[in-house]
Amino acid sequence: MIVIIDYGLGNLFSVAKAFESLGAPVTVSRDPTIVGAAERIVLPGVGAFGNGIRFLKERKLIPALHEAVLKRGVPFLGICLGMQLLAEHSTEYGEHQGFGWVFGAVIKLDITGAGLKIPHIGWNQVIFKKEHPLFLGIKQGADFYFVHSYELQPTDLEDLLAVSHYGKEMTAAVGRKNIVGVQFHPEKSQDNGLKLLRNFISWKP
Repeated sequence: MIVIIDYGLGNLFSVAKAFESLGAPVTVSRDPTIVGAAERIVLPGVGAFGNGIRFLKERKLIPALHEAVLKRGVPFLGICLGMQLLAEHSTEYGEHQGFGWVFGAVIKLDITGAGLKIPHIGWNQVIFKKEHPLFLGIKQGADFYFVHSYELQPTDLEDLLAVSHYGKEMTAAVGRKNIVGVQFHPEKSQDNGLKLLRNFISWKP
């Protein structure tokens, strides 16, 4: 069973429908007991980092996530804000502590002088820095759909799986062991996104 975490932020049902279209059993839940017992976990999210952490704490979901992901090694996929929450901290509207599962900080996109708008919205090519099971069958430079104003900058480049370019090189995917986060939205990325989600379903880290 794939558990999609409902913590008050994100396109939960779009993500659920994408998995269901692939024939995967899905539950959308905010119950820490269900999250703690999940076989696979997806943390989507759209919104501010501080709100995301606060809502997860209010619903007592962070201990359940640590138990499942760090102790049991459950495959985890963070999407957009769900990826950013993996970082040690964020500077979005103040200083906020993250999960600390990926070393680094979430900072505002700095595209000064590039003549581009923030937020970064739309299709963009993703360049894979490393081979990873989630990228299987997806072409180098494939297009994915982005919506964000901040990015996670990992301090350990071993965690950097993919990048994109919007005025500068920016993080598109990070990961270590059983944990992966993507800045783009697979559920909005048509065939490429569905391939990535299908790969997540069969991933055995």
